[in-house]
Amino acid sequence: MIKRTLFLANAVCLTTRNRQLVIKNKESLEEKTVPIEDIGFVIVENHQIYISIPAIVELTKNNVSVIFCDENHLPLSMSLPLDCNSIQNQLFSVQIESPLPVKKNCWKQIVEQKIQNQALVLEKHGHDSAHLKEIAKSVRSDDSTNREGFAAKLYWNTLFSSDWTRNRFGEYPNNFLNYGYAILRAAAARALIGSGLLPTLGIHHHNKYDAYALADDMMEPYRPFIDDMVLEYMENNQTVYELNREFKCYILSVLTRDTIIKKRKHPFMIALTYTSASLSKVFLGKTKNLSLPDFG
Repeated sequence: MIKRTLFLANAVCLTTRNRQLVIKNKESLEEKTVPIEDIGFVIVENHQIYISIPAIVELTKNNVSVIFCDENHLPLSMSLPLDCNSIQNQLFSVQIESPLPVKKNCWKQIVEQKIQNQALVLEKHGHDSAHLKEIAKSVRSDDSTNREGFAAKLYWNTLFSSDWTRNRFGEYPNNFLNYGYAILRAAAARALIGSGLLPTLGIHHHNKYDAYALADDMMEPYRPFIDDMVLEYMENNQTVYELNREFKCYILSVLTRDTIIKKRKHPFMIALTYTSASLSKVFLGKTKNLSLPDFG
C-alpha cells in the first residue's frame, strides 16, 4: 500500500486516539484524523506545531518518518525506529562484517545505474545522452576511476551551463534540488530501517559526520528522479526562484511516482524498499545484484 505524506505548515496539535493521528487546528479548533497505519511521512514545518509523546511513539511503531524543519523551513532531522525487523541483529552483523569486494561491487552497480538514469533525464529534456551512456559502461569496481564525478560534471553542464555549480549552498536551482534530495534521503533511510539495516554504516560514503551514509549511498540512482521534477517545475514556473509551499508539496509527489525496477512499475516509495531489501540480501549472501530504479 502507498503510504501518505502529511505536510504540516500551519499551527496544529498532533495527538493520537484509537490508532488515529488527530490533527487539531490551534485557531479554528477543527479536527481531522488519519489512520497512522496509512502514513509514511509527516513533515513538521511550522515551529508552532505541538506533537505529543504518545503520537511520536505510535508513529515510530509504524515506521513513520517524522521530519522536522529548521527556521528556514528546510528538513533538519527525522525520527526513525530502532527496532523494525525480525532479524535485525543478524542483518546488523552481516552488514558490519560485509567484505570489501561486496561493497565495491554494490557501489559499481549504484554508480552505473545513476549515470544511466542521468542520461535518460538528458534525453527527456532534449539533450544528447550518448557520451553519458558510454561513461556508464566504463564504471569499474568501487568506481575506482571516478566515473560518477566525471559524469556529474558533464550532466550539470549540459542541463545548465559550465558557469553553474552543483552545491549545497549554491545559487538557484540548488535550493530546489537540495530540498528534494533531503526528502529523498529521509525516504531512503526509512526504507533501510524497514529492511533491518543501519542507515549510518555506508558502503561508499564514510564521512565521520554523516549519520546516514548508507542512505546517501542508496539514494544515488534515485537522484535523477528529483532532478527531473525540479527541471519540470522550473520550465513551468520560470519566474519562481525561491522555495515556496507549492514547490514543497509538488516535490513530495515524487514518493508516489511510478518507478521501474526489473521492468515492473512500482510507486517510488515502494521501489526504495525493493532496493533496500535487495541490499540486505547481498549482505546475507543470497544475491550479488541490487534491485535499482530505471528512469526509463
